[in-house]
Amino acid sequence: MACAAMGLALAAPAFAPPALAASARSVADTAPQPDNAAYQRLVRAARAVVGVKVRALPDARSNETLGQERNGSGVVIKGGLVLTIGYLIQEADQAWVTDSRGETVPATVVGYDDATGFGLLKPLAHLAPEPIRIGTSSPISQLDRMMIVSGGEEQSISLATVVARRQFAGYWEYLIDGAIFTVPPRLDHSGAALIDKDGELVGIGSLFVMDSLKSDQRIPGNMFVPIDLLKPALAEMLRSGEQKASHRPWLGVDSLEEDGRVKVMQVSDEGPAAKAGIKAGDIILSVDGEPVDGLPKFYERLWSVGPPGTDVRLTLLQGAAVHEVMVRSIDHQQFVRHKPGI
Repeated sequence: MACAAMGLALAAPAFAPPALAASARSVADTAPQPDNAAYQRLVRAARAVVGVKVRALPDARSNETLGQERNGSGVVIKGGLVLTIGYLIQEADQAWVTDSRGETVPATVVGYDDATGFGLLKPLAHLAPEPIRIGTSSPISQLDRMMIVSGGEEQSISLATVVARRQFAGYWEYLIDGAIFTVPPRLDHSGAALIDKDGELVGIGSLFVMDSLKSDQRIPGNMFVPIDLLKPALAEMLRSGEQKASHRPWLGVDSLEEDGRVKVMQVSDEGPAAKAGIKAGDIILSVDGEPVDGLPKFYERLWSVGPPGTDVRLTLLQGAAVHEVMVRSIDHQQFVRHKPGI
């Protein structure tokens, strides 16, 4: 198993070159397998990673960007739950999880949290892997070695090096602190486990990014959601499917930061922004009179105006003209659930 090579390499203090992770499997084939507690912890941690397959509702809004058939990974945690990245299970109709022995069981969606991006599944039958130990992501810093594991019958295990910890702003009205960026990149990142040298879960895979080191440098890698964001949200997710922080104003705009300005890339059909006449190419200059000079400031100001349903005053640059529009914000999950047929 590749965990032997992982255990040896995670202990090394030097920066991992990109070629190292790519060759992890071949190294593992010939590497000695130390019979020690550290190695066994890594083995148990890897076994807790499962494959996740989801079929979304036929008319799900997210099918346009995510597809109806979705595949990724998840991690068995305490209580027999499977922690994954939320977009995999958004608007799910059916879900299955597959452990490393190839056993597949159906699962139900327990929660999907907009604020963190985490999703939870509950398998409908017992899975053999023991739960992974939940670690802490707060001490993780640049140059730390990690193990990335994607799940299913054919697990994939590789090494990664942390190259950055910073705030991450997603174009889909998403903002988290302390995101973990790693290299080299993996394409099977969705829901993959980021595991530290102690065999503890410290992050869940979210994205392939082109700016892993710095936002202005094109170095491909992956972004992981830090596990510390789960701890204050888990109890609420188990009770109601999401935490209160997810109930915040949503406009339905996909935006990017361009030269310090917030530029609208597209708007969601039937969403608040579309109904207010906002179009791709518009520049958002201010929210309720307060200038915004980037995505984080835009989101922070938007979410501070009040609960979903609050009218939001946006100042827009549309072509050469400046206009003010009022947008009636809504709750994103209510928007998803209220699509005809759902």
